[in-house]
Amino acid sequence: MGGAFGVVRGGNAGCLLYVITSGETGGAQSHVLHCCTHFRGEYRVALAAGTGGYLVERVRALGLPVYVLPGLGRNRPAAGDVGVLGGLLRVILDFRPALVCCHSTKAGFLGRLAARLAGVPAVFTVHGWGFSEGVPAVRRAAVLRAERLAARWADRIICVSAYDRELALRSGVGRPDQMVVVRNGVPPVGAELRARPGEGSPVRLVMVARFEAPKDHVLLIRALAGLAAPEWELWLVGDGRLEEKARREAAGLGLGDRVRFLGPRHDVPELLARCHVFVLTSHWEGLPLTVLEAMRAGLPVVASDVGGVREAVADGETGFLVPRGDAARLRQRLGLLLEDPVLRARMGAAGHARWHARFTLDRMLRETEVVYRDVLERARRKRPVPG
Repeated sequence: MGGAFGVVRGGNAGCLLYVITSGETGGAQSHVLHCCTHFRGEYRVALAAGTGGYLVERVRALGLPVYVLPGLGRNRPAAGDVGVLGGLLRVILDFRPALVCCHSTKAGFLGRLAARLAGVPAVFTVHGWGFSEGVPAVRRAAVLRAERLAARWADRIICVSAYDRELALRSGVGRPDQMVVVRNGVPPVGAELRARPGEGSPVRLVMVARFEAPKDHVLLIRALAGLAAPEWELWLVGDGRLEEKARREAAGLGLGDRVRFLGPRHDVPELLARCHVFVLTSHWEGLPLTVLEAMRAGLPVVASDVGGVREAVADGETGFLVPRGDAARLRQRLGLLLEDPVLRARMGAAGHARWHARFTLDRMLRETEVVYRDVLERARRKRPVPG
């Protein structure tokens, strides 16, 4: 199965190479860490990332090879991308994977191209398309052109929501037989990490998200500014370039003593267990792991109705969906939950049951492995027989 440059002639059948733009904390990074941890039991696994950070540290702690390619960490195209492509080809030559598993937009593009040049099959997992509704128009058009091209280099494209699959096919990205939906999942936690959303005061709201696009922390702060009672406080977990803007907004609205900026944390399950309502305000999404973690904890979820969020949150049953950017609707829905502990408890219990039935990590990993095995088997059948 020689590639255009003859780099790999059929990689090691037991090797998976994961490629991702950033090694820092995030939903895609958690997904990759779960995959690396699980599949190392059956395959040799390695990671290539554009930056260091939590994911890189955890994968190294597993004893797995890690390649850091700094140019891969820039989300926007740059002149150095040719060098990054060469670096990825060298990684493939060194590790000799049977399958390249690509995640995130830039790594997804360059990883698929490198795999194609090396003659190695590739699977691209979409954690929300960069041409989704809500993405700025100029970026949306550029990403759409790139994804239409890169889809030709993938043996399969895993979409974490049905929304993403349908959006891709409507937009001329990929083929129906190429697109597979494998919804995200998160592992179980102990009973001590179940929240009690109907008990205690003040009512504690929490949003776990980096202060970066596509999140909209400012919208949440503005919505809460109109809710004086009952007593509440907001925990914001994460960091990022837009944090200072959110801090200024909270201070300007006189909420400085009710909005707590907790920074990046690695004890999120423990924090969720101490809260009463989970909120996620976004311009666009795939299928956020933080929403699934909140449902697992037994919290009602109030979230922007974007991307695949409605595939997790049952509006009016496990929480509320609000239109993107609608501060008035968000304020009204939050007010209902703040005032009604019985409603919080009922929605939280329904969310936990929905997580258990549909969004476990075991289910996600099983379905992902089916895709990997299918691609590997097809590649094996196409490989020329020596002789």
